[in-house]
Parts: sequence; C-alpha cells; structure tokens
Amino acid sequence: MKFIKYSAAVAAATMPALALAHTGHETSGLMAGIAHPFTGLDHLLAMVAVGLWAAQMGGKATWQLPLAFIGTMMLGGLLAMAGVAVPFVEAGILASVIASGVLVAMAARFNTTVCVALTAAMAMFHGVAHGAEMPLSAHPVSYVAGFLGATLVLHLAGIAAIKAGKGALAATAARVAGGAIAFAGMALAVA
Repeated sequence: MKFIKYSAAVAAATMPALALAHTGHETSGLMAGIAHPFTGLDHLLAMVAVGLWAAQMGGKATWQLPLAFIGTMMLGGLLAMAGVAVPFVEAGILASVIASGVLVAMAARFNTTVCVALTAAMAMFHGVAHGAEMPLSAHPVSYVAGFLGATLVLHLAGIAAIKAGKGALAATAARVAGGAIAFAGMALAVA
C-alpha cells in the first residue's frame, strides 16, 4: 500500500512536466528546460538511475549523489551556453546511462567520495547537452531552472521507488531496473 502511495505521489509530481513537455508554446525557457530531461530517453534513464543508486547507497549518499549530479550538470550547461566545447558529449551521455544502470544492477557500494565523483562525471555530459540545446528564444536562467527542477524530480522518482518498496523486493526490483537501464543504454548506443 505504501508503494502505491509513493508511486501515485511521484506520478502526480511528474505529470505537469510531462504535459508541458511539448516545446514551442512559450518563450521563457522554463518549459523548454523542464521538457529536455523528460523528452530525451538517455537523460531520463540516467537521472532515474542516479536516484535509484543514491537510495541503494543510503545515508548521506541519498542526497549527495543527486546534489552532485545537479550541481555538475548546471556547470556543464553554463559551460555550453558560454560556448565552451566539450568533446564526446553524446558518447559520454550514453556511457553514463550504461554505467549508471550497471551500478544500480550491481547495487555497487564504493566510498561515498568515489560515488559522488562518478556521478559528477556523468552529469557533466548531460549538462553540456542541455546547455548546447537551449532554444534561442529561451531565457537562460529560466531554462536552467527548468532542467534542474526536472532532473530533481527524476532523481526523487528513483529514490521514492526504492524507499517505498519492501526490503528485498525493492532491492531486487531496483537491480532489475538497473539492468534494464544498462541494456537500454546499449540499445541507444547502437541505434
């Protein structure tokens, strides 16, 4: 029952963003920023995986991994908006989807500093992609706020999926989801 309540809360929180994911209806940038993580399967999978992994790690990592991702993603976005070229962005994004899925599937537990560094490295590529794809008509501040907020929602969805579940069942479901995310990342890489 608890799982159903959490799932409903996550669905309710993400519905407005999904409904507004159609770009071209506003010029502020907020909606375009919100839409970007939800309309790119690679972004969506990696961001949910970070939430799953953070919840698997538990303790301080539950908030440190998402904050590392969001902070570094914002830095990457600002670098791209400033015209800084970062090589291998698409390859880095796909590698992050595969890696984050594998980490969740293995329920990997390293030193928290190592996990934060891995998460930040993955986030840089996502941020650069977001920044490089900002619509010309978008206001940069609202665009960044949009993609940061959407990313937070996706991280929280991953965390809630673990926290709402029941012990071993939730742990197994998370590992299966991690495997599916890694597989989807490989499929995206060859597509």
